[in-house]
Amino acid sequence: MKFSVWSLLGADRLSGESRKKLGIVALLYFIQGSPPAILWEVLPVYFRLHGGSLRAIGGLRLLELPYSLKVFWSPLVHRYGDRRIWVVACMSAIAVVVGLLPFMDVAHPGWIVIVLLLVLTTLSATQDIAIDSYTVGLVQREEEGAANGVRASAYRVALVLVGGGMVLLASVLQWTVLYLVAAILLALLASVALLVPRLDLPAAAREQWLAGFVGWIGTWNAVPLVLFVLCYKLGEFAIGPMVKPFWVDQGKSVFEIGLVPTTFGIILSVAGALAGGAFVSRYGTFRGVWVLGLLQAVSNLGYALVAWTHLGQWGLYGASVFESFSGGLGTAAFLAFLMNVCEKEHATIQYALLSSIFSLSGRLVGGFSGLGAEHFGYGNYFAFTFLLSLPAYALLPWVKKWIREETKS
Repeated sequence: MKFSVWSLLGADRLSGESRKKLGIVALLYFIQGSPPAILWEVLPVYFRLHGGSLRAIGGLRLLELPYSLKVFWSPLVHRYGDRRIWVVACMSAIAVVVGLLPFMDVAHPGWIVIVLLLVLTTLSATQDIAIDSYTVGLVQREEEGAANGVRASAYRVALVLVGGGMVLLASVLQWTVLYLVAAILLALLASVALLVPRLDLPAAAREQWLAGFVGWIGTWNAVPLVLFVLCYKLGEFAIGPMVKPFWVDQGKSVFEIGLVPTTFGIILSVAGALAGGAFVSRYGTFRGVWVLGLLQAVSNLGYALVAWTHLGQWGLYGASVFESFSGGLGTAAFLAFLMNVCEKEHATIQYALLSSIFSLSGRLVGGFSGLGAEHFGYGNYFAFTFLLSLPAYALLPWVKKWIREETKS
């Protein structure tokens, strides 16, 4: 049984010490995925059920811009303090914000709601800097495939338990109770972060952070890399905010939404992430990026077909299954790519830059997703999101030189 599990992870040839690292990675990325579970899985449904417009739901993505700007304060995390303490402080403050949300009017969100969500996303983005930096430093090159399958999976498990759990339980419990329970859970996760071993950056890397960053990105060879990272996730970000409203407007109940596209869908994405990590371990990062990423892009057309042809309940379920599993595949491959191109001693700022870049265009596109769905209709808009995924593939020949490993056969 153990052999089959490690084989699924692509870690059957790794040592016991490497497998312990996978456990640490799983814990950290469960912590990292918990705040986005509120943002992505709970708030769109909560807003829609309480009278929020599609424009307001799409606009939530604009409030996630701190994820795209975090590179500007990443040097603070790089230079000062224990990265575990950054996680504890951020998660504790996030718990307070989540506890306040059910007392706000979301049908007509005012400045208080906007400020609370901006605080939440800023704290979550800062926590991401610390966790991503720690993980890149912890994991060796030969461990990256399995580690990225695990981190993508653990992130999605958090989406299931925190996000899917809240939506599912909303059919039997009051929203206020659910938000307060979620706040307590986030506070507990903050304390658990101290259980991981301390991992310090070299003193020289802390002091010479700018030189390490400029020497890495400061050439013309970086242009294809930046453009590729900017474009790779466009389709996923563009369709994401409109999936749950589409289910609502298809007449599906809160229980069904919480069960199928949220809980069951995220379980499928966990399976996809594990399979994607194993694929990368066997066939290499470059092949994983283009093969698995293409499957992820094509999955958007499933929802377009449902909207165009009215395939009914089972067509909707099929589109959800395909989108969820392929999303896990593509995410594992892309995370492996981001980790691979970063230098371990300077990963705090380098990884923050890359993750800021790919989320910037995604947040902006997601912010206008409601307008697109309202103007073009769900079917045409979903098809358009597939086209947004294609430009990244023209850059693959130039991006390949950044990968630090031989493609495996």
